[in-house]
Amino acid sequence: MPAESNGMEPMTMDQAARLKMLADEMHDPRAFEQGLSRREASRRIDVLREKIRIWELPPHTD
Repeated sequence: MPAESNGMEPMTMDQAARLKMLADEMHDPRAFEQGLSRREASRRIDVLREKIRIWELPPHTD
């Protein structure tokens, strides 16, 4: 039986590709690093997605 994942395993190839793409889209090369854990890669992906979502919102006008 496989051991339970604790998120400390290395990020998957899919996570690495997604994180690299999002980091490039946001012009934030520091967001992508080799050797991240699955948990940290997931956290960074979520942060970048939220930044993109906020960036795409219409400007607030009064």
